[in-house]
Amino acid sequence: MSEGDSTGDSIHGKPSVVYQFFTRLGQIYQSWLDKSTPYTAVRWVATLGLSFIYMIRVYLLQGWYIVTYALGIYHLNLFIAFLSPKVDPSLMEDSDEGPSLPTKQNEEFRPFIRRLPEFKFWHSATKGILVAMTCTFFDAFNVPVFWPILVMYFIMLFCITMKRQIKHMIKYRYIPFTHGKRKYKGKEDMGKTFAS
Repeated sequence: MSEGDSTGDSIHGKPSVVYQFFTRLGQIYQSWLDKSTPYTAVRWVATLGLSFIYMIRVYLLQGWYIVTYALGIYHLNLFIAFLSPKVDPSLMEDSDEGPSLPTKQNEEFRPFIRRLPEFKFWHSATKGILVAMTCTFFDAFNVPVFWPILVMYFIMLFCITMKRQIKHMIKYRYIPFTHGKRKYKGKEDMGKTFAS
């Protein structure tokens, strides 16, 4: 490759101003994401607020139902990935490779590892809402549809998908929420110290 090719270099080997701007913008964005990581409740409240604003906008504009339907399908897909284990137990049934979920009471504790972690779920859901909100500013995305059919189809799809997911949870005996390792009480400490 010559100087100035696709890496953002200018003719003289120094990064271009545009490249530096977008690199810095990406760093600032990543910094804000990193700072927001411990504040789970605040992040989800902000996302629900954005979702509420989006729904009010769609209601007031009386359009963009197909965008809303696509957003709902996208969020359903994210939710299913959030509820699913990283390693699907149905694929691991025959082979003994890798970690598996505990199936008996006396097996070693293994925390539930999600296919889609909570932070990525939140981040993708928020980006989806922002993209859908942006689409409502363009008439090209306002496809005329009979919205009650979309609502009924989404409800039916949600019920079928969740039923399948719950059956999968029951069959392979896992719960998508880990509350930590069970603690067992030992013998009472008598307050005696051992002299050595």
